[in-house]
Amino acid sequence: MPQKARDVAKALKEKGFKEESKRDHIYFFLYYNGKKTHIRTKISHGESEIHDKNCSFMAREIRLSNPQFRDFVDCPLKGPEYLKLLVDAKHLTETLSS
Repeated sequence: MPQKARDVAKALKEKGFKEESKRDHIYFFLYYNGKKTHIRTKISHGESEIHDKNCSFMAREIRLSNPQFRDFVDCPLKGPEYLKLLVDAKHLTETLSS
């Protein structure tokens, strides 16, 4: 089932991604502990719906399974839980603040 692009963008921003607009796409980079990470995805300008195949690509880019991506967008998967998944899977290194 397609996801609305605005819902995906909203979920990304709420969970630590920052938007960078380029010519043909809007890129979203995850910031963790105030630093830009290598985890990113994109949405095409003017796209209103993101179809299943592209949702699968986006899920992989942000290091989630397809069901986790649905939860990410629909909000059962909250920002801290998402970050914990990334740290546990060693996609991010947990740094202790002093």
